Amino acid sequence: MLHLIDSHHLSTPEVICVAVIEAAPDRLIMIDCGPANVFANVVGELRKRGLDPEHVRELFATHIHLDHNGGAWRWQKEFGTIIHVHPKGAPHMVDPTRLVGSATRHNAYWLSSERLLFAGDIAGVAIGGGPILPPCPPPDIDIEAWLSSVGKIEKIAPDRLCLTHFGLFSDPAFHLKELSDRLIAWAEWIKNALRAGKSEEAIVSEFEQFAEQEILRSGIGEKGVAVYEQADPAAMSVTGLSRYWKKHHPEALAVSG
Repeated sequence: MLHLIDSHHLSTPEVICVAVIEAAPDRLIMIDCGPANVFANVVGELRKRGLDPEHVRELFATHIHLDHNGGAWRWQKEFGTIIHVHPKGAPHMVDPTRLVGSATRHNAYWLSSERLLFAGDIAGVAIGGGPILPPCPPPDIDIEAWLSSVGKIEKIAPDRLCLTHFGLFSDPAFHLKELSDRLIAWAEWIKNALRAGKSEEAIVSEFEQFAEQEILRSGIGEKGVAVYEQADPAAMSVTGLSRYWKKHHPEALAVSG
């Protein structure tokens, strides 16, 4: 049985979803535990459902973002939970002070019996009926690698996706197409702003307005915009995508005389 727990990050619903698979009466498997400051909330939610947090035997971390797995050490310390993470991320999990805002080493987990993919951030952010946005924080955004990962998911053809931000989605083909299109569009938007010689400070202000309008067009309102901003700050995408162009394709920023 699958349990989706709203961790109420900073007392806000629908920001961080913690997935828990009830594999056996005394064996729970967790995918992405959230940051340390939601540990007590998640423990409480498990108990409300009649589940013992001591039975969280394993935690599968999609990646080492603070908001996804900054609290992994608490689960290991309090309950002896075994943590599974990409080998490149393991040193960061051992020493929480080394956890970062973004990472290229990203795992997705396939529950074949349900044809369900736990996608972490690979499948983006989608909250409350709003648009599907690509989280692009620095330092390691690689658009080509990201699109390649999306292609791999499409080949698996899952029936459903589970996003840490936020929950289950039952039309993966549509979802991944919207995500890929927006990732490319956002990258082009940032490239054009950089080619125009704008400062990052100026770009942030303009991009925040641009992203806000995209969210508002979905009809979820200003409260929805605030939740998206908490889950996926627009300013971080400016920094991440700017770094992408400067690091991977500096030639694209050249302006011919």
